[in-house]
Amino acid sequence: MLEWLFTPIDASRAHDLGFHLSWHGRLMVVAWGFLVPLGVVAARFFKVLPRQKYPEVVDSRVWWRLHLGAQIGALCMMSVGLWLVLSRPVTVESLTSTVWLHRSLGWAVLWLGILQATSGAFRGSKGGPTDKRSLRGDHYDMTPRRHAFEAMHKASGYAALILSMLAVLSGLWQTNAPRWMWIVLPVWWCIVAAAFVLFQRRGMVVSTYEAIWGPDPTHPGNAEGKRIRD
Repeated sequence: MLEWLFTPIDASRAHDLGFHLSWHGRLMVVAWGFLVPLGVVAARFFKVLPRQKYPEVVDSRVWWRLHLGAQIGALCMMSVGLWLVLSRPVTVESLTSTVWLHRSLGWAVLWLGILQATSGAFRGSKGGPTDKRSLRGDHYDMTPRRHAFEAMHKASGYAALILSMLAVLSGLWQTNAPRWMWIVLPVWWCIVAAAFVLFQRRGMVVSTYEAIWGPDPTHPGNAEGKRIRD
């Protein structure tokens, strides 16, 4: 059984990658296969913690630290992985459809990751009762700038997640990965998807605005949301 698990998925092709490509693959799988999904789940469902006395207690930063840590960790691993694949010894390799697909997906994920990392500079000011600089702020007032930032950040984040999964799978096929990888990764993604559905049904989604300032309708962002719903 163990021998079967560690056998490449295609017995007719070799699985001898060398140092650069093998570590490129490992880093990318950990970054985009594990860290990024965890960061997405933390940001969507744990803005309010299960035992947090919400709404008396607001603005928990646990989700933010987890989300930011996962993103930074993934980007660092991705940077090292990119360096490894670009600095590997030059070899003659045919540009098959699989190779072309993996490269295209990889570069798309790279630029989406950079967009995610740099988008924070465009989120605007915070404001609100806890901001000592000013009550007014892009986030507290939910200005058009803040709306644009949130739409872009969420859309590019989910796009990067989906494309990264395809990039990982195409990389596994290109490198003729052993069978255990084809089992572990899909099982892990199914666990994440099941948790996503479960948390969604339990109503664990709280907007960033309400998580920071609470559901009081006197806050301008909550009042705006009520007008939209009405």
